Amino acid sequence: MSDLGDLFRRHLAQTSDAPIGLEIDRAQGCWLYTRDGHRYLDMIAGIGVSALGHGNSAVAEAIADQARRHLHVMAYGEYVIASQARLAARLCELLPQSLNRVYFTNSGAEAIEGAIKAARKFTRRRALAAFDGAYHGDTMGALALAGNPTFREPFEPLIAPILHLPYADERGLAAIDQSVAAVFIEPVQAEGGVRVPSRDFIAALRKRCDANGSLLAFDEVLTGFARTGRMFALEHFDVVPDIVVMAKALGGGLPLGAFAARDELIGVLAHDPPLGHITTFGGHPLSCAAGLAALEVIAAENLAERARSIGQYLRDRIESLAAPEIANVRGIGLLWGIDFRDADFAHRFAAAALERGIVINWTLNAETVIRLAPPLVISREEIDFAVDAMRAALRDARR
Repeated sequence: MSDLGDLFRRHLAQTSDAPIGLEIDRAQGCWLYTRDGHRYLDMIAGIGVSALGHGNSAVAEAIADQARRHLHVMAYGEYVIASQARLAARLCELLPQSLNRVYFTNSGAEAIEGAIKAARKFTRRRALAAFDGAYHGDTMGALALAGNPTFREPFEPLIAPILHLPYADERGLAAIDQSVAAVFIEPVQAEGGVRVPSRDFIAALRKRCDANGSLLAFDEVLTGFARTGRMFALEHFDVVPDIVVMAKALGGGLPLGAFAARDELIGVLAHDPPLGHITTFGGHPLSCAAGLAALEVIAAENLAERARSIGQYLRDRIESLAAPEIANVRGIGLLWGIDFRDADFAHRFAAAALERGIVINWTLNAETVIRLAPPLVISREEIDFAVDAMRAALRDARR
């Protein structure tokens, strides 16, 4: 182990007993370069954060320009900060017209917390609903929504009451009643195994929420910003939620989250009491500048359309593996899941793929599923490299 690796192990809080442990020296495009001279194709884009890959020049220039102007000057919401105001306005142009206010946070989990508070205060109800397989973050409110009890139970009691409903199953929607303030759903589940619901299910969910006066909140933390082949995944379903939660690619590689809603809903956080929801670093000027630059690249280069076309190429290449260990390949845009028949094999496959120079990972709530979410700028040649490496990794995992 290198000196740096030793410091990592000795002094940095660990999130598992087996971190990937790559010592990153630099990153460019879709590639990560380590201090020992190796390179790795990033097939998960930093868990969806690096949508434009690494080192995009427009984002780097926006960061440098903002850094020369100023960094933090005041808690969010007090001063008029150009990058905040312009990014909020641009997001409102791209979201459905009714979602005309944006509250910036530091992360997706923090945005979920703000959305929970807004929903409860606006409806004057306590209950919330979420779905099996769901992942909404690891803060206490977000964790209460989690669909995997393994992650919830060590930290209980969490906020309550919470209904956990079967994902993509209309029969479970009958449990949503007039006690429910809001229903939180990922329009495509990522940690749940890359599950894509039907349009009929999402339409039925919207109808059930309307019938009972419950708010519908879409968690687009991973699916937003062209990942699914649309700017937002909600566009696939012809449904407008009451709240949209965003993060990951929103910051262009820097920490940034947000939730958007109509004015009267999000406005409840500003009065009775005032400052009912505040954040020091949310909407940091540097993050907003980077996010706006990244968003303009995504829009100008029509990366949503590119995600649809090259995503289909990725699917076709994965299916060409035709491995007996693979039960299913599913996904949308540039978000795909390889569902193996055995979780242990999936884990061996991921480790073998890393040895072959590609970074992939399995999903938290579906351990048989390997998720692929590469940068939106990935080339066909890079996909070919990845699939060739995966073919070799399949052989390695069988040994």
